[in-house]
Parts: sequence; structure tokens; C-alpha cells
Amino acid sequence: MMKLSYYAYTNRGGRPNNEDSIRFQVQGGRGVFVLADGLGGHSCGEVASTAASQSILEGCLVARSVDQEMLKEQMKEANRLVLEGQQLPGQEDMKTTAVALVIEGAQAFWAHVGDSRLYHFSDGQLAFATRDHSVTYMKYLGGEISYMDIYHDDDRSSLLRVLGKPSCQPETGQAQVKPGDGFLLCSDGFWEYVYQEEAQADLLKAETSKQWADLMLLRQIRRTPPGNDNFSVIAVFVEEGSM
Repeated sequence: MMKLSYYAYTNRGGRPNNEDSIRFQVQGGRGVFVLADGLGGHSCGEVASTAASQSILEGCLVARSVDQEMLKEQMKEANRLVLEGQQLPGQEDMKTTAVALVIEGAQAFWAHVGDSRLYHFSDGQLAFATRDHSVTYMKYLGGEISYMDIYHDDDRSSLLRVLGKPSCQPETGQAQVKPGDGFLLCSDGFWEYVYQEEAQADLLKAETSKQWADLMLLRQIRRTPPGNDNFSVIAVFVEEGSM
């Protein structure tokens, strides 16, 4: 059997409100971790990210079985709730990104919409990273810019997929997991300042999920300019033992 240890942190950065939302729970041998980054300003993004993250967490915890299709359905349900919320005055423009990870037994499943990321490290190496649903990432895939340009490109906040649009197209994935694996969920306010090679290097130094997060946050906090975006991170370790 395996057990999960995890550490989560969110900060409003240099903004008046924190429109990021994080939710996580381990229950009955199933670990669910969700991060959402709200869009729309004037605290509406906060409404969207909170509704989406809570809906995904609860849906994943009560689902009879876990697979990519289940996660896709949870994302679609969260999208329905955000669209419903847009009917209220002042919330017409609210939207949110979302990334979710579910670990049960030796399997991990994930889904994302937008540019909140998930990284999976195994054997000390990057095994998988989600692809941002952004104009900038499409430019990278098309060969117009390099991978490092993604962090600074002017179009990186132009998102092609979010929760809060009639069409919800989550991208999903799955992998086998083993003790020593690490997962990182983070919002763009975090990954813009901490490169994946650095996250990997800090993972190799860390003995706990909190230590891993702290090492990365030290890098992030040193680099962020005044007025920077909200930033959030969930670090998950897969360890020997039972949940």
C-alpha cells in the first residue's frame, strides 16, 4: 500500500483579492487535490474558482470509481455551476481555470482546463506536465517561440479554454504511481517564476512535501515583482505505507 503526504499554500500576492482556490482531501484510500484560478476581477473570479474547486472535490470523493471519464464529468459539472453563477448581476464575466488530481491505489488520474498546471515527477525526472490551454502555448507548439519564451510571452494570459464557457473541453491523463513520485499542482502566478527544472531539483533535495513546497516558494518569492498575481501550490508525495 501507499500513503500520500501533501502540503498546500495560497497567497494573494500583490493583488487586493485572492482569486485562487485550493481544495484537497484524502478519504478511504482516495486522495483528491484541486486548484482553480479565477478570472473576471472584482472578486467574481473568487466566486468562480471556489464553486468549481468545491464541486470537483466533492464529486471526486463520492464517485464510485475513478477514471479519466469521471474526472471529465466533474469538470463539466463545475462548468455548469460557473455558467449558472454568471446569471447573477455582477458575475457575468466570471470564469476560472481548474486542475484536478485523484490518486487511488497505484493509479493517478488528472484533468485540467486553462493554464493551471500539473507536473508528475517519477524517479527524480519529469514524467509528465500538462499543456496550457493558451495562445502562448499554441505558439510554442507551432514552433513560433521556445519553451522558455512561454514564461514571458505577452499572450500567456489569453486562454483558449476555461470553465465558464458553453463548451467545456477538459484534457485528461493517467499514470501508474509508486513510492517516491511527486505531483505539483500550481497556478500561473507560481509557475511563471519557478521553472520545472527547478521544481525537479528541489524535489530531489526535499524529504517532505512541505519542504519541497518551501524550497520552490523561496525561489518564487525572490522573483515576483510588486503587484504580482495570486499564487498557489499543492505538493503531493507518494510514500510507502497505508492511507
